[in-house]
Amino acid sequence: MVSASTPPPAMFQVPPNFVRFTIIISIQMVILTFGYGFLGAVAYFQYLAPSDAVCELMRSYPGEATMIVTLIATVLSVTAATLFTVSVKEALRHRMWKPISLIHLSTGVALAQGSHILKHRYIGLTFLTLFIFGMLRLLTAGWTTLLTPTYFMWPVQLNGSELDITGSAFATLLREEFVASGLTDIQDNAFEILDIGAMLSGVAAAGYTFGIPRTFNFNGVKYDVSTQGIVPTIEDYSGSDGVPGINGTRLGFAGGNVTVNTGIVPGSHPSVPIPQGFSRNYSMSQQGLTANVSCRAIDSSQTQYIWDTNNSYVIYANAAASSWNNSITGLRLWNIGANCGTNTLITYEYVTMVDANGNTSSSGSGFLPSIVCPGPMNMNQTYTSFAILTQGFFKYGFLKASVCEVAPLLTTVRADYSDEEISAEVTSSTPFQPENAELLSFIASVARFQSINSQGLTSSTIGDTLYSIYSSTSNESIDNDNLNNTQVYFELEDYWRGVVEFSATVRLLFLRSGFMATGSFPNDEIPNNLSSQVTGTMFVSTIGWTRWPKNSPTYLLATLPLTIITILTLFSASYCILEAWKEHHGYRGHRRAHFDVSNTLHLIMACSAGSLVLEDFGKGGIINNEGVKVQLKENGNKKMFVTADQPYSVVSKGEHA
Repeated sequence: MVSASTPPPAMFQVPPNFVRFTIIISIQMVILTFGYGFLGAVAYFQYLAPSDAVCELMRSYPGEATMIVTLIATVLSVTAATLFTVSVKEALRHRMWKPISLIHLSTGVALAQGSHILKHRYIGLTFLTLFIFGMLRLLTAGWTTLLTPTYFMWPVQLNGSELDITGSAFATLLREEFVASGLTDIQDNAFEILDIGAMLSGVAAAGYTFGIPRTFNFNGVKYDVSTQGIVPTIEDYSGSDGVPGINGTRLGFAGGNVTVNTGIVPGSHPSVPIPQGFSRNYSMSQQGLTANVSCRAIDSSQTQYIWDTNNSYVIYANAAASSWNNSITGLRLWNIGANCGTNTLITYEYVTMVDANGNTSSSGSGFLPSIVCPGPMNMNQTYTSFAILTQGFFKYGFLKASVCEVAPLLTTVRADYSDEEISAEVTSSTPFQPENAELLSFIASVARFQSINSQGLTSSTIGDTLYSIYSSTSNESIDNDNLNNTQVYFELEDYWRGVVEFSATVRLLFLRSGFMATGSFPNDEIPNNLSSQVTGTMFVSTIGWTRWPKNSPTYLLATLPLTIITILTLFSASYCILEAWKEHHGYRGHRRAHFDVSNTLHLIMACSAGSLVLEDFGKGGIINNEGVKVQLKENGNKKMFVTADQPYSVVSKGEHA
């Protein structure tokens, strides 16, 4: 039985170097696992971001955040490089017990010092040391690239539903609302539901021409002027949070909360929380409405256009009134008539101011009546468009009798919700179908309302807009005989497009909002036959890490240096463990020698202690010396380099002890 004081057999003793290099291997593997684990986590989850509080700190203190990341990257790279050089140094010490050429010895010393050699006669060794040297230098860059957070947009898929205005179900519902509201005659009822003045349309059209940003607010939401008839599908952009009254929904809508049925689509990693982020933008695909408008002069040969502006008479005259104090001297009633097809005569009444003799000032006053025909002028067309007949008088005499064909389009738009504003862009469109007749009637009535209310006692919003745009964009007077009619009609199209696409789509927006207002449907849920799918993406602005593209060289920069250095470290450390085991058991005469090959003083001492004879610095001397094979020997505390074939004395075991 072995006593407690008796040391265990040598074969069961663990060499000190074994523990040392096991620790080196373990630390290097932990570093490698951390790097690949972090990279794998980003690749697996695609997007990673710290908590919102940490993100806010990073944004507020970018310099400090960069310093911390760089410090971590430096510590990791220095640790990996140190473990590598220690492993190489010890591996070279073990290797020197065997014959080794001086050029290979100097190569190992350079690697142990984290350096390189430059020898054109040894291209392979030169490239090897340069490659490893470069990998060591790239460690910090790789870790910095891997760990540095960046600003990015985190995409989150959304879906939901909104009111579908394209189908027969909505047409039936709208018809029922018309009947319930007493709106049975489109010509006698102008759908004066929401008084958004015609001036808004004119200013928007003028703003477009002059490049002025065109935005407006409706129900607490700011829109770009080209609304395309959309209704907000994002809660943060839904506008007013007021609850409409009992009669404040559908066609009685006068503002209030709009139901939003949009939610987040669960992703492949629902456990990863979506940050609140610094800001959120949205891009949604949803329904909209726009219009194609084409205006032209009415030719005298076009008998289908019967435009009567001759029926007018003075209904009020006050000879005692004075124009200098803006008193009304007289009023003229105009009965403007037009044949809208199938012998359907439509008449609008306008009132303008005249002098006591019933005359109108041709320079200071203007009259621009318009009549909206609820259907197309061509009777062979289906009821999917409507026409607007118009003409200017007095100040607006530059506009001859004209007709504008308005063809509304049902669209799919990409609505962008950003910077507290909604803008839309058409991605596809389809013309109205016969089943959209009620919707067309609604839009035509909106245009009629705008056309009548744009004319005042002395001026017209439409006329003033055309006059101002032409005068500002042309060097010629609008009263000149060389009037550019093409430009005038372009402006007229632009204006009516503004009225229909801007004002009418605002009304349509109002229509959507009214039917989607809180309380419009039971439990605020749109029936399936009245709903249309909404899809899109929410982009959360945050800071963190995103998966790089597969073909990005960033992967190589971040992982290749660490991988190569780790492999070389593992190889060197494993070699050291094997040689340490041999030393411990006395195989092949190995001894533990405290010798640091990276220490220049140790090398000088080893060279001077033995009988190593080398050539001088003459021509060919260095070249010959590079091929000399040496071997490390020891004699007690004396370590020496000798040539590989030189005899040497070995101390006895007793003397060594």
